Amino acid sequence: MAISRSQLVKELEPGLNALFGLEYSRYENQHAEIYTTETSDRAFEEEVMLSGFGSAPTKQEGAGVVFDQATETFTARYTHETIALAFAITEEAIEDNLYDRLAARYTRALARSMANTKQVKAANVLNNAQVTTVTGGDGESLIGNAHPLATGGTFSNVLSTPADLNETSLEQSLIDIAGFVDERGLKIATQGRKMIIPKELQFTAERLMKSPQRTSTADNDINAIASMGMVPEGYSVNNFLTDTDSFFLLTDVPNGLKHFVRSPIKTAIEGDFDTGNVRFKARERYSFGFSDPRCIFGNGKLPTS
Repeated sequence: MAISRSQLVKELEPGLNALFGLEYSRYENQHAEIYTTETSDRAFEEEVMLSGFGSAPTKQEGAGVVFDQATETFTARYTHETIALAFAITEEAIEDNLYDRLAARYTRALARSMANTKQVKAANVLNNAQVTTVTGGDGESLIGNAHPLATGGTFSNVLSTPADLNETSLEQSLIDIAGFVDERGLKIATQGRKMIIPKELQFTAERLMKSPQRTSTADNDINAIASMGMVPEGYSVNNFLTDTDSFFLLTDVPNGLKHFVRSPIKTAIEGDFDTGNVRFKARERYSFGFSDPRCIFGNGKLPTS
């Protein structure tokens, strides 16, 4: 007896959903090394950044307490995107008993495509971190030297002189990070916690982070970066970074790089009456972005346009 289209859909759905899930999860979630993931129940999310207070003054005997007021400095917005893709198995392929083989192959390809898009979109926040037309809530690119302060000044989260990854540039980056100030100009003793690099820098990073002695020198000096534990979470390679000589240091400043999940990935399968095809789709909604640019530091090698 010939199998009907509705029966075929019922037969295929559990297996295809399971196959999709296995294939989708097989791809490394490299964005998880960079972003804090939160859920959302709206079309977009907004995070209002506050200035905090200035330095507390000395109170003279009998004098009143000085009051300060925190003000809103800027608002970061995360607008969710819908990512979806589908494939169809033709009625003729079903008639020729090709659906099992085609469905498995197409399902794997669909999972790979959905996973790839997510990683590309996550990495693009860093790839475009110095593009002057791609700005955050403070009106500046993610990495730059003119982030405004509530006091009227600015702060920088980029090396003053662009440099390749080496001992000197990494040490200077950590020194600059330690000098970060808040919106009111107060020192916040920030530390670098993890380095994000393209695949081209993984061997350089391994030597810099783990060699007991300094690299590229005959002196018997210790590797201060490693011995002091200056980047406690080590480094992570991101295969979707496009600039081969740029590196990024994530800091311990909260409310930085965020990934909002509006709708987790879902799959659906149905038969089409008009064409006789069986269609399978995947869909999810999410956004990637940043709030406080103090969450990251760059070496200044990225393109600005």
